[in-house]
Amino acid sequence: MSISAIMGISFSGMQAQQTRLAATSNNVANAMTPAYDRLETDFTSRAQGGVSATVSPSGGPVLDDTSNVDLASEMLSLVEAEIGFKANAAVWETGADIWDVLLRIKRD
Repeated sequence: MSISAIMGISFSGMQAQQTRLAATSNNVANAMTPAYDRLETDFTSRAQGGVSATVSPSGGPVLDDTSNVDLASEMLSLVEAEIGFKANAAVWETGADIWDVLLRIKRD
């Protein structure tokens, strides 16, 4: 597997976590909105490598005067998204560092 492929995979992971963060933020913002159905993010691996994220309503029970958002679960999701993004960013940065070393070797 090439360095650019690994960096592409890590980039898709960062994009997927960004999508998750947007959905979670929307849930927190609408936690007190009557009849709001929380958004869920599903991750799917790609055949060529990487991951994609899909956001859809949970389809869970929603009462007319409340939402089905659990703020504790949403905070956990925010922390998980942060950790996932940081992990993918570390892979991206390592790939960029390796790329720089290879370019220096080629110039010398």
